[in-house]
This record gives sequence, structure tokens and C-alpha cells, in this order.
Amino acid sequence: MLEQYDAALESWIEDSVSHSDDDALFACGYLQGHVAVVLAELEVETEQDLPALDLKLVKCLALANEELDEHDFSLVEAAWQQLRQRIVAQAA
Repeated sequence: MLEQYDAALESWIEDSVSHSDDDALFACGYLQGHVAVVLAELEVETEQDLPALDLKLVKCLALANEELDEHDFSLVEAAWQQLRQRIVAQAA
């Protein structure tokens, strides 16, 4: 399961670098760090499904909401939704 998440992340990053503006690149890079932390946490847990990933990412994004201004946070939230859609599509 974690390999699928990582593969989706890598392909999403490649697409983002190739086709995105500066705002999207910022959100991609910012989110990448949070996803890496969450995937490392999931490695040691029994629940590694999409709901577990969602839950951990939501918690990470709550911290990001405190660090980022409203505009940047909305970019990161949108980036997570794009990545999440990529994960779901690749799992199907």
C-alpha cells in the first residue's frame, strides 16, 4: 500500500514540476515534506489504508494552517486533493 502512495507522489511531483506555475510548485514541495513524514509514520502502523493516510495528512495540514498564510494554505490543501485523487486513480 505504501509503495502505491509513494509511486503516486512521485508521478504527481513529476507532472507538477513539468506543468505547474510557481504557486503550485510551492504547494507541491511543501506537501511533499508532509507526505514523506506521514508515510514514514504509517510504515510502523498496522493501518496503512487511504483513511489512515487521510487522517494523518489532515493532522499535518492542521499544523500547516498555523504556519502558512491563508492563500498558501489553500494552495497546499488543493495540492493534497490533487495528490489524493492521483492515489485513488492509481489504486483503481
